[in-house]
Amino acid sequence: MFKSVGRQVCAFDLEWVPDPASGRRVYGLAATLSEAEVFDVMWAKAGATADKPRPHLKTALCRVVAVSAVVREQQPDGNIHLRLTTLPRQLDQLMDEGELISTFLGYLGQHHPQLVGFNSQTADLPVLLQRGLVAGISAADFCRRADKGWGNDYFSRHSDAHIDLKSALSGWGIATPSLHELAAAMGIPGQVGPEPHDVVDWWVEGNLESIVAQSQYDALSTYLVWLRAARFAGFFSEEQHQAETARVQTLLVERIAQGDRHLTQYLNRWASFQPQPSDAVGSSLAGPAAMPERLQQRSPVPLG
Repeated sequence: MFKSVGRQVCAFDLEWVPDPASGRRVYGLAATLSEAEVFDVMWAKAGATADKPRPHLKTALCRVVAVSAVVREQQPDGNIHLRLTTLPRQLDQLMDEGELISTFLGYLGQHHPQLVGFNSQTADLPVLLQRGLVAGISAADFCRRADKGWGNDYFSRHSDAHIDLKSALSGWGIATPSLHELAAAMGIPGQVGPEPHDVVDWWVEGNLESIVAQSQYDALSTYLVWLRAARFAGFFSEEQHQAETARVQTLLVERIAQGDRHLTQYLNRWASFQPQPSDAVGSSLAGPAAMPERLQQRSPVPLG
């Protein structure tokens, strides 16, 4: 698990798409090819098949288009301040990739929050590093290593400076859940909407708003999973966990009132997962009739 909860926590999510400029340079493609044609070549080079036409591309060949984070700050007086922050700041305005990465890594390097992600050690952090190099930016404060111990060293796998929930909770293998699966099993919104999202389709359609909204949804889910993990590890009592969860709900209500109507979908999805009072009463009174028939037919097994 993890050893501590920082006074400042940043639960984040990235969204990225194939970068046609990188694809053209790496594979020597003509500038006359359309973006869609370049994508097809990149997927073919990555081993596309009829069953898997869009395999994962190497992260160096992908462009970061959005980053969202839920930031929890514990003030000196003990009060907790929670905010949802996103780049690009305008949901429908594309941001220069170098500026986006530089802004996010600059915040991390200056404030040193405890960084929380899902699959962030092997995906999100390498994407930020590799694409930062591609963009030619400088992130000196973020890259600075601790002289002694681990400190706020985001590159150390033995430090609580960066917590990858996927690694901490499940490791790797065929049984490893996705963020959406793990969150939904907990009663936390995973997938928001009737169908699984495809960021590339949204990108080709010019639908940046949906990409940024998905980034916010995933950052919120990552934060809520972290809250549950922190409760499991004993950093929050049940009452404290309920207060922390209510704080997220208040944040969503406030943002919706300010005009971020897309967050209504997340809030509604979350509410749909909560048991209704009638369900709880029904399950407690149903007794054996609520069990599968094959279990009702079994004789009780003595414990003594």
